[in-house]
Formats: sequence, C-alpha cells, structure tokens
Amino acid sequence: MSQIHSSAQISPKAEIGRNVRIGMGCIIEEGCIIGDETEIRPHAIISGAAHIGSHNQIGFGAIIGAEPQDLAFKQVPSKVIIGDHNVIREYVTIHRGTKENTTTKVGSHCYLMTGAHLAHNCQVGDRVILVNNVLLAGYVEVHDGAFVGGGSAVHQFVRIGAQSIMRGQTRIGRDLPPFFMAVDTNQVSGINRVGLKRAGYSPEKRKNIQSAYKLLYRSGRNVSQALELIEKNLQGEEIDLLLNFIRSSKRGICMESRALDPEGE
Repeated sequence: MSQIHSSAQISPKAEIGRNVRIGMGCIIEEGCIIGDETEIRPHAIISGAAHIGSHNQIGFGAIIGAEPQDLAFKQVPSKVIIGDHNVIREYVTIHRGTKENTTTKVGSHCYLMTGAHLAHNCQVGDRVILVNNVLLAGYVEVHDGAFVGGGSAVHQFVRIGAQSIMRGQTRIGRDLPPFFMAVDTNQVSGINRVGLKRAGYSPEKRKNIQSAYKLLYRSGRNVSQALELIEKNLQGEEIDLLLNFIRSSKRGICMESRALDPEGE
C-alpha cells in the first residue's frame, strides 16, 4: 500500500504504482507515471508527463520533467523517462525533450548526486554516476558505466564513452572515448584503470585498452592512422567498441594532456 503525505499534490490523472512513498509537499502532475516501490522525498516535483520506473529514490527538492531551458522550445509535448533502481539525490534537475515527442532518458542503477543537472534530450545509460553539481548540456550522451566527477561541465551534443571517467571540474566540448580518463579541458590522461577493474574487465582486456591508448596518442600518427594501427594489431570487443565510438564522432575526441599519465609508459 502506498504512503502519501496529506500535503502532497497529485493529479488524479497521474499513475502511482504499488508501495510508493510520497513525502510532504511533493507535486506530481497530470500524465506522470511513478513505478512500484519508488520513494519521492519531500518537496520534489514530477511534471511534464515524466515516466519513472520502479525502486527509485527521488531526493528532496528534485525537479524531474520541467520544460527545457531552450529559447526554441514551443510548449510541445515531450517527456523524461527514467529506468529502475536509480538514486536521484536532492535538487537534481532533469528537463524534458525540447522538440515534440522527444525524451530525456536515464537508464537503470544510476546514482545522480546533489545538484546535478541534465538538460533537454540527454541520454544517460545504465550504472552511470554523476557527482555533485555536474552540468550536462542538451543532447549529451553518457554511456554505460561512466563516472563524471563533481562540478564537471559537458557541452551540448558531446558523448561520454562507456566506462570512462571525468575528474572533478573537468570541462569537455569534444567526445570522451570509452575507457579513458578526462582531465582539464578537452584532454585525457590515461585510462580508467580502477573503474575497469571494478567493472570486471580482465587484466588482458585492460592491457588491450592500455595498448590502444598508447597507439592512439603516442604513436606519432594522426587519429585515422592510429585507428588503422589499432585495428591491425589489437582484437576484442573492447577494441571494437573503442574504434566504433571514435570513428562515429562528429565533434572530434579529447586529446592527451601534456601532463602525461605517469603509469602510461
């Protein structure tokens, strides 16, 4: 049986699942769907026909589904879709799509920490961690298992590859390839060793990724030539993922920092 505080304002046209807990002062607007076993803490606002899956925790004062901060927005219907088993902490903001019938999406098993902002049409995969005050501009993609450090800022249309990591206060306007570590502004410094190990990547796969990193940035070749060299010399699903990501980049990729990774020799 759901537990709904008497001060919560819930549209009769919203759908509330089983065993949902809704705290004091919450607002849930028309068309919103809240999945089973979800907790919505006091003063959170769910609007814009947002769809929230099961077993989620929505933090104090979070706002999900508000209209996008886009001068081109024409008050058309759009939404936010969130998967299952996510923790969305206090004052996180997730804006709905800007064009008609488009969506902003968050996968499952993500952890979005205090004050993180997801602009319109962002696409966030599974098992993603966004630390406090991360700023994702419109149409940003964050692929599975990525970790974005506190206070980082990501330009619109940028892609953050699977199992990559951004150090705190990093700024990127280019794509961050899978498995790599972003630092400073549009730079990388080595691979995400700890994250890859925690994600269950074998020593052989981690070595393969490290070799690809060296060929890409330290072989003295341009990106296209380095990719051909990687494809010729290295095999594996992780290498295919890396090659496909870089070759499909429209913004170009982050390049290596002059402060070289001390373990990349």
